[in-house]
Amino acid sequence: MSGLKSGVMRTIDVARRAGYSVQQIRNLERDGVLPPTTRTASGYRVYGERHLRSALAYRALAAGVGPVEAKEIVRAAHRFPVSGAVLALLDAAHARLDTERRGLRRAEEAARAISAEPIDDVRASDSMHVSELAAALGVRPSTLRHWDAEGLVVPDRDPARGTRCYTPAQVRDARIVHQLRRAGYRIAPLRALVPELRRARRTEELAAALAARDADLAARSRALLDAAAALGALLSPTARGRPPADTP
Repeated sequence: MSGLKSGVMRTIDVARRAGYSVQQIRNLERDGVLPPTTRTASGYRVYGERHLRSALAYRALAAGVGPVEAKEIVRAAHRFPVSGAVLALLDAAHARLDTERRGLRRAEEAARAISAEPIDDVRASDSMHVSELAAALGVRPSTLRHWDAEGLVVPDRDPARGTRCYTPAQVRDARIVHQLRRAGYRIAPLRALVPELRRARRTEELAAALAARDADLAARSRALLDAAAALGALLSPTARGRPPADTP
């Protein structure tokens, strides 16, 4: 049977060892994630250890940074095996994860700060106009209008005057956004987080949403750790050698 010991593998051998289908291996070769293969006289593809290592590196990277960036990194490993290009791409991926993790820590701090916010027991009299809510939060009315434009806290409109009018639920959302902004959360990440906060009607649900995000970041970090080892194997001098010649 073909395998690493013989140095020659078929498409199905690489697929099985990398955890992909035969068609996925062919697609990875087409996309330049796997280096070009040689073929037998009858036209069958012949793979070597470098192809398997490329597939394994891509699989680990895709779990950490997604398929598009993973392809970019592995293709760079083929084009620039002895330069710092691959390391720079990997460093950038780690830096983005670190940024996300720091943002999550700020969100957790903000979640603790808003744990006393009223969520379920609200009254119609708690509705506010822009100036009232701005004064209550200690922000400018233009800040609330900016949050409205960004889709963070979108108020109703007073049917009589056409002005912004915040329902009790929207007041609660504005308080949460205000706390998150004070905790250092930027507008772009808040666009993704606020819908989760809005669905989390109880403090424990908010904590669960943040814990799920923490688990996702941990999984991606572990995947990048595995990817670093796989890339190291791919960039080793033995892996950079030419694939074995065709065998009968």
